[in-house]
Amino acid sequence: MKQSNNLRVALVHDYIKEYGGAERVLEALHEIWPDAPVYTTVYLPEFLGPHRGRFEKWNIKTSFLQFLPFKNKLISPIRIVASFVFKTFNLSKYDLVIVSATGAYSPNGKWRMENGKSPVHICYCHTPPRYLYGYATAREWKNNWVFRILGELVNHFLRLVDYKSSQNVDFFIANSQNVAGRIKKFYRKDSMVIYPPVDINSKLKIQNSKLKVKNQKSGYFLAGGRIARPKNIDLIIKTFEKNKLSLKVFGRSFGGLKLNESRITNHESRIEFLGEVSDEEKLELMRSAKAFIFASEDEDFGITPVEVMAVGIPVIAYRSGGVLESVLQNRTGLFFDELTVESLSRAIKQFNNLIIKPEDCIFQAKKFSKERFKKEIKDFVEKVYGNS
Repeated sequence: MKQSNNLRVALVHDYIKEYGGAERVLEALHEIWPDAPVYTTVYLPEFLGPHRGRFEKWNIKTSFLQFLPFKNKLISPIRIVASFVFKTFNLSKYDLVIVSATGAYSPNGKWRMENGKSPVHICYCHTPPRYLYGYATAREWKNNWVFRILGELVNHFLRLVDYKSSQNVDFFIANSQNVAGRIKKFYRKDSMVIYPPVDINSKLKIQNSKLKVKNQKSGYFLAGGRIARPKNIDLIIKTFEKNKLSLKVFGRSFGGLKLNESRITNHESRIEFLGEVSDEEKLELMRSAKAFIFASEDEDFGITPVEVMAVGIPVIAYRSGGVLESVLQNRTGLFFDELTVESLSRAIKQFNNLIIKPEDCIFQAKKFSKERFKKEIKDFVEKVYGNS
């Protein structure tokens, strides 16, 4: 039996155009197997902003779609043919194929090795495609009745394709218990939960570990990340405008969502939109914040709240999805129950009366470290490859 470090490994990822939680997982997998090529539909480094350099030295193998003009505008339509595209990759020389399924496409093809056998096929699933199974998505395509009818017809076909694709997987890994439930419901498959990696470093500890949030009278709240409709950034902004509280918003908009930045950043507002920031800039924003506001709906897992806790800062989160597995009520943050200005306002007032210890936040965040992720992945591969 081959050991995991001697396996011929290929990594598969939906597409590389943005940098979020799925790409952080892909990075960690690539750190485990640095010589593994990464197969993807299209690679668009010009859209990666400050994160462009992360992938420059990788062996990235794209599909024929890389030669399409305006391919950056075709990411959504590509899903119609994506399943076929992944089948065109020649993965016959690999012992192990690890698919990083972001929830955009159905990337789990059926591949054969040179000896006629199939490689061991592991899928790290961030979520089954949200748009196929009724979860909130970045684009609000159902507003137009024509698109709604056509979309439902296409999605019915894509659900059949997605289910068939899922049956090619030998072993599923889910990024949360929340997603494990979706895999069981929609694919009829069991999965192992391995939480995604968060880069926890001793340098991230805030200087005064005895600082109590209750005594932070000045400063700002923080929100942001991948700004799309399910993140409900607009709700957060409305809440802070109404309460005349200081808020900084970072991140890049997706799915056609446009924030009125001129309104947000005018001299009368206490809300500032910062756009996409580097990891270093984000760290400084987190270290100085009173709390991170997270209003995501049906979040698959949610890496950013863990990153915030890693620097000793608490989280105020909507009670939904994977964040329920990371944030501890009244210890590392608190939850609000409705996606309304009133509910979030109540949570902020409640937060101001809490005493949350930064060391509790840091201790909780360490449970999701990158080192832990890489060890669990390697242990899992050793186990399943040995039993294959």
